[in-house]
Amino acid sequence: MSFDKSIFAERPLVVAMLLFDGHTALDFIGPHTAFTCAGMEIHLVAGALRPVLTDSGFTITPTTTFDDCPARPDILFVPGGGVDEVMLDEKAIAFLVDRGATASYITSVCNGSLVLAAAGLLDGYRSATHWATRDHLARLGVEVSTERVCVDRNRLSGGGVTAGIDFGLTLIAHVLGEESAKLSQLAMEYDPKPPFDAGSPEGAGPAVVALFDRFASRFDEKFGDAVSRVLEKRSATMAK
Repeated sequence: MSFDKSIFAERPLVVAMLLFDGHTALDFIGPHTAFTCAGMEIHLVAGALRPVLTDSGFTITPTTTFDDCPARPDILFVPGGGVDEVMLDEKAIAFLVDRGATASYITSVCNGSLVLAAAGLLDGYRSATHWATRDHLARLGVEVSTERVCVDRNRLSGGGVTAGIDFGLTLIAHVLGEESAKLSQLAMEYDPKPPFDAGSPEGAGPAVVALFDRFASRFDEKFGDAVSRVLEKRSATMAK
């Protein structure tokens, strides 16, 4: 559901949402739905106009390319997921650096923060990320927040996956006012009552966390390798 854009602002806010193979669909669909309900103009950006594979196995088609994306988006957004390749994708990073220089708000959900950090867009800022990738974000020199939604000046970030909805509503309130955010929340009927208290390591307990670690170990290794390569590139650049 979306509303008449005139309800919210004199002009629709322009959102550039990066897509890449292996991204977590809910990381961006949650905020996307909230932004749509708030009448924003959303651009799904990728290197080419071909279907982009999510980590759930289905595809999403971008609406624009790096070159054709609006030059001055109000909001630049990066989802998380399998970020190890996009962190080292020179064209994607160059796009983020370019639009990050003009965007009013630079944002992420889950470990999309690692991609922003790889682009140098979190230098001197705090950021949230998925709880399992906090150590990787810290290695990139970012002050890590354990908040579900972290606001540090014009950097807004959400924790893991489902935090994207809370992030989206927080950002709407930040730029359009609380009433607009509440209207979006009502449109989505976002009234969560989870069946279990297992959405954090503390709530899930050691046994469930251990199961997660077994499942996620290969991804953790990939993220660690990508962070190391980003740091190596930085060192090489500084040495020149």
